Amino acid sequence: MPSKTIDQLIINSPYEEPREYWKRDPDSKLFSRVPGRRPAGYIRATENSKALDDPGVFIELPLPNQIRPRVKSWSESGYPGVSGITKRLLEHWRDPEQRENRRFFFCQLEAIETLIWLTEGPSSDRTGIIIPSDGGPFTRLCSKMATGSGKTIVMAMLIAWQVLNKVAYPQDKRFSKNIFIVAPGLTVKNRLQVLVPGPADYYKEFNIIPPGLEDSLRQAKVKVTNWHGLDWESEERIAKRKSVDKRGALSDEAYVREVLDDMATAQNIVVINDEAHHAWRIDPKSSKDANKEDVEEATKWVGGLDRIHRTRGILTCFDLTATPFAPTGKRSGEETLFKWIVSDFGLNDAIESGLVKTPRVVVRDDSRQAANYKSRLYHIYADKDVKDDINRKVEPHVPLPDLVNTAYAILGADWEATRKNWQEKNAPTPPVMITVANLTYTAARVEYTLSHKKVPIEGLSDPDRILHIDSKVLGLAESQEEAPDSEIPGNAGVSPASSEDESSDAPERKLTKQQKAEQLRRTVDTVGQVGQPGEKIHAVISVGMLSEGWDAKTVTHIMGLRAFTSQLLCEQVVGRGLRRTSYDMQPGKDLFEPEYVNIFGVPFTFMPHEGDEDALPPPPPQPTSTVKPLPERKDLEISWPNIIRIDYEYRPNLTLDLENIKPLTIDAYETPRIADLAPVIDGKPDITKLTSIDIEKLAKEQRMQRVIFQAAAEVFDLIKPTWKANREYLLAQIIRHTESYLTSGRIVISPPLFAQDDLNRRILYTLNMTRIVQHLWEALRFENSVSVVPVFDRERPIRSTGDMQPWFTRKPCEPTVHSHINMCVFDSRWESSEFSALERDPNVSAWAKNDHLGFEVLYVFKGVVLRYRPDFLVRLTNGKTLVLEVKGQMGQQDGTKRDFLREWVEAVNAHGGFGQWVSDVSLNPADLPGILKKHAAN
Repeated sequence: MPSKTIDQLIINSPYEEPREYWKRDPDSKLFSRVPGRRPAGYIRATENSKALDDPGVFIELPLPNQIRPRVKSWSESGYPGVSGITKRLLEHWRDPEQRENRRFFFCQLEAIETLIWLTEGPSSDRTGIIIPSDGGPFTRLCSKMATGSGKTIVMAMLIAWQVLNKVAYPQDKRFSKNIFIVAPGLTVKNRLQVLVPGPADYYKEFNIIPPGLEDSLRQAKVKVTNWHGLDWESEERIAKRKSVDKRGALSDEAYVREVLDDMATAQNIVVINDEAHHAWRIDPKSSKDANKEDVEEATKWVGGLDRIHRTRGILTCFDLTATPFAPTGKRSGEETLFKWIVSDFGLNDAIESGLVKTPRVVVRDDSRQAANYKSRLYHIYADKDVKDDINRKVEPHVPLPDLVNTAYAILGADWEATRKNWQEKNAPTPPVMITVANLTYTAARVEYTLSHKKVPIEGLSDPDRILHIDSKVLGLAESQEEAPDSEIPGNAGVSPASSEDESSDAPERKLTKQQKAEQLRRTVDTVGQVGQPGEKIHAVISVGMLSEGWDAKTVTHIMGLRAFTSQLLCEQVVGRGLRRTSYDMQPGKDLFEPEYVNIFGVPFTFMPHEGDEDALPPPPPQPTSTVKPLPERKDLEISWPNIIRIDYEYRPNLTLDLENIKPLTIDAYETPRIADLAPVIDGKPDITKLTSIDIEKLAKEQRMQRVIFQAAAEVFDLIKPTWKANREYLLAQIIRHTESYLTSGRIVISPPLFAQDDLNRRILYTLNMTRIVQHLWEALRFENSVSVVPVFDRERPIRSTGDMQPWFTRKPCEPTVHSHINMCVFDSRWESSEFSALERDPNVSAWAKNDHLGFEVLYVFKGVVLRYRPDFLVRLTNGKTLVLEVKGQMGQQDGTKRDFLREWVEAVNAHGGFGQWVSDVSLNPADLPGILKKHAAN
């Protein structure tokens, strides 16, 4: 039923296509949950409207709406038309076995699949799809993705797709291994270094590359720069040129050699623009009122790319941004939107999928002074008295309007309650309140008001914890292509001269203009990060917009003291506080736990928020626990061999005990037998001209003996690489055992009706051949192997607990003492008991829970290759390493896992280079001490 308010904004799984969305009726002003996917588009303020409850006008994005169903159909059909490398990547990205701890969001997969489809999808599928140009000489494709939805991972996927295809198919002109990435500033540039293949890149951290393709990826040439690196006439570049060439060469060739540096000779370059809304071509009509700095940046950015294209050629330019609008200085209008947007996952979609924090407008009941009090706090700047006052150019000590002070008192009180709550829960850093003001004068007044305790909030009155951002100084730092090498003295915070490490009478070391700028940039960049300059900041005050790429996750409160005349401004300001701290699921649901940011002064005319008029403030976000290896506990590190497969040495005479083979069940209803095809006319199937493919017709021509030979040949291919005797004799044995297996009744066909004649059996055997071959090979292997030899990953033959990347959780957990990993996260009360036993047992010298460690054993169940991740690794006092599984009961699949784990242990012990390994399973909490004692005694 429609309602006035929204009780729960998170209604969609982050890993699936959205199934419903919230919609507000402009007449009744009620919200309803509408089934289906929200159409691609955005809301623009109603022309000449000044109403706070302006419903806005929905502007559809027809191109993404046209593309969406085609990409979905293409994906569900198995990606027809793509190369072998692309197919392998797409299947790897969607493989649940590969993605147990690093599942990609739906929006990430949709974005990359759309770009791939536009390049490799069948041309008939793309009939009628026309990508408008930006008016320049090279193709641009824009993926619109909300802040916090994982654009950097999409960039990594894009690079992997391009580079791996180019290495595999060097003559294919659709791909390139030369990647040029442009960022809006130094901070973002530094963060995007994870896209350069190397020891700490995103390709490893997020398992983007299938095994075996690492060498190919290393052939990539990836250069990351900020747009300032494209500015030929910057002071830095002029000085650099004069030092080596006083002629100051101005040709495109000289420009490209300087800008591209190591990539100077590359051809057909792929360009990726991050925060691409800065890169737009000047339209005199729509941009005449735009900020001069915006125009200069856009001109230098796109103009530089034009010079690269003229000289080296740009294959495709991929744009990623949350807000693909060119600024006009007025309300955002349809004419300012990028026309080449091909996919759209906007802020509302991200909120409803839980990818970002849930925005809430908070008004305390006991603080209201009038019936319309809430609406005045909704868009504070719109209050006439406030607007007139804060548009004055006055000194910092001039008091702020009462409404603004009251707003700080209310929102500040909520922030203070949050801070104390975080302190009680030992959160490592405090929550942060950000203010976005209209003028430098207003920002100075806010700082003065807070630091001089004009608002009675204890935590907001400490000057050393207030970060007042000077936009010009910060802009100077962001414009540098590299951070200064020289060390910056002091705390590198707001007041470096007050560092406690320096004596009060020590001479103050003066900073250069550039050092001051870099000091500010580092502080802004590290707000909420332990051990960094911005660690203890409570309040951030900025004029206009906060810097691009600012992604502090500890923002809990936002105050807006400026005009908000467009969806673009609302999204940009609110987006600075929406990054999540944790990605834990709600118990029993495929929905993220909500996190909140409380907001005053930013009118959510175009975005829903959670809450109602009488709602109490939401509980503060629960602090997350960081799970990571501790360097000081290096002696507790546990290592293991990174085995990608196991080779076998077989007995010369193979045997097969049919009675010991586990039955293999084939479900006939899951096996398609007839396929109807229709010719495509004008991009659509003509169902009046259906043609059927009936597998029964083909099976009639394929006798049982041929099915046996086909299965035997595939088993032969699996065994022959390590077979040391005569191969003809091996083939004869395999054919004999395959025939006896296929006719033994150990393959169960369900329902039995389908097994009553030879034709049906042949059809089902043929269509399930891989499962049958894997099942038979497993039986022969276990019965006939005399030795097992582990084969290690060439790139990372050994892994350890020290390889774990830090991760965050809100699940119950406890600090450890005898583990290299600082915390043990509990998925059940049973695991809590096991944790306690491992910590105190005298037979244990070190242990680690296999959570985000990456220790896994491949196994085959019902003919399918799967991954088994045991629960614990335990190093015993006698030097043995125990692989421990915790299970309440053992099913058939669990038994199979145990068989393969025993084989893994046997292979490792036979190798001899990793000490002695054992495995066991705990069936109840009480049996663990006995298990540990048993293995420690041998």
